Amino acid sequence: MPDLTLVLLGAGNSTRFNQDFKKQWMRIKDDPLWLFVAKRFQSFAKFQKIIIVANKKEIEYMKNFASYEFVEGGKERQLSLKNALSKVDTKYTLVSDIARACVQKRVVEDLIANKDKADVVVPYISVNDTVHYRNDFLNRDDIKLIQTPQLSKTKALKKALNSDEIFTDDSTAILKSGGKVHYIKGDKDAAKLTYIDDIRKLPCLQPPSLETFVGFGYDVHPFEEQKDMYLGGVKIDVPYGFKAHSDGDVALHALIDALLGAAGAGDIGELFPDNDNRYKNIDSKLLLEEVCNFLKNVGYQIVNLDITIIAQKPKLSNYKQKMRRAISQITKIPPSRVNIKATTTEKLGFIGKEEGVASKAIASLKYINWAYSEGTK
Repeated sequence: MPDLTLVLLGAGNSTRFNQDFKKQWMRIKDDPLWLFVAKRFQSFAKFQKIIIVANKKEIEYMKNFASYEFVEGGKERQLSLKNALSKVDTKYTLVSDIARACVQKRVVEDLIANKDKADVVVPYISVNDTVHYRNDFLNRDDIKLIQTPQLSKTKALKKALNSDEIFTDDSTAILKSGGKVHYIKGDKDAAKLTYIDDIRKLPCLQPPSLETFVGFGYDVHPFEEQKDMYLGGVKIDVPYGFKAHSDGDVALHALIDALLGAAGAGDIGELFPDNDNRYKNIDSKLLLEEVCNFLKNVGYQIVNLDITIIAQKPKLSNYKQKMRRAISQITKIPPSRVNIKATTTEKLGFIGKEEGVASKAIASLKYINWAYSEGTK
């Protein structure tokens, strides 16, 4: 088995990307970018271990896609890498950024072939233009634009990062700690995806699939006297509410489960457990908002929503349009794509006996089509 670990860094918030989704989650056909990049490296070389450094809130969801080792990222790249290195026990470590998506096989093979020539092997590209710096001209032959991936001797990299100084890449840290650097030719097509218009510089990226994903949700709660009732994000004018850990909004709870189901992201109880005091009597609109933000971050947009509320009481005909508008505002889709239906059980069962309310919901999602985002046209 090769004595080499691959570390892919992708815990950032994509603030400079300036889109409604994180670049790590933009879909390349059906794969999120982080998975596309990992598979690409796997096709180039054999690794004893692959570590993906990610946002803590997204790690459980990422486990649904692949059986890599996932590590929580830090506030800075260097902290993220140190977290990953704590899991590395191979002699060599290959580190790259998920944002550098189109690395070529030739570069990876050259890095591995030169692994014993220094403490770190680094790809670079030359500068073709004249360089003017502080009223003087620099010799462009002396300038190297450093890229990732970089292949390091693991002990040297761990030692180099054991410092309070912040380094922007592995080679700088190793050089500053007294280590040796060996340079190989990089690839101009291996640009880093920082801004949305950088996509045009990355020829290996294909647009996302146009598939639609559908999820179903269901929730039910009994009544509780002397409690405010919230249903579909709207306060209902009755002297009773729902017995529940949160505000008991069965319509929004069913909707949350439908949205999570469409994304394959579990259920409401996994995200907001009823034994967590943070969610005691919480407004379910806040829970729905958090789920919508999560879906957006991981590359989905909502297509439409259909909710059926099953209640013998209270009567809801005067509230349906208010519910439609409230849910539209949270989910950021037009009210025409939010459908609210109300029905009874014809006095059958506990709902018919006016003991509680149930709700069902269906939601459809699709991938955010970054190929048509501003800056990529």
